[in-house]
Amino acid sequence: MHTEAIDPPGLVWRRVSPRYVTVRLVGWALANLAAVAVLSLPLLLVLNGAWGWPPLWLAAAVPAAAFLLALWRLVLIPRQVRSIGYAEREDDLLIRRGIFFQRVLVVPYGRMQYVDIGAGPVERGLGLCTLKLHTASAGTSAEIPGLPAGEGARLREQLSARGEARLAGL
Repeated sequence: MHTEAIDPPGLVWRRVSPRYVTVRLVGWALANLAAVAVLSLPLLLVLNGAWGWPPLWLAAAVPAAAFLLALWRLVLIPRQVRSIGYAEREDDLLIRRGIFFQRVLVVPYGRMQYVDIGAGPVERGLGLCTLKLHTASAGTSAEIPGLPAGEGARLREQLSARGEARLAGL
């Protein structure tokens, strides 16, 4: 279901690279491996007889629930990546994300202070980057993850030029 507040008519959203799914999956795997391992420690201690509490069913249920929650997040990751998009308009940049709770952030070019590009090791290996927009308000900085490196560089230059032009007009 689309609404005009989220999808203004006539606006074409540019999506991030599908390779960003791999970046998110690597982060998912590392975080969930650590979480399930830590949550499994009581189960191992109960099975070895070192602990009498918690009961075996509870010691097994906690890591199992964490594992099921991790699988649910795994299913959502590709859809979450497909929901990320941006659109350049004459006076501002729109950034969209979210499946259940959709959000559109509007960043006026004249409010941008600087544009930053970063890339972690997995992103670099896949030729991707994350573009960060810093505005005059500390609470409204925005980012676009999963951009191909060439598109990130182009967007950085274009947004910087548009921001300088809007600031010069003030």
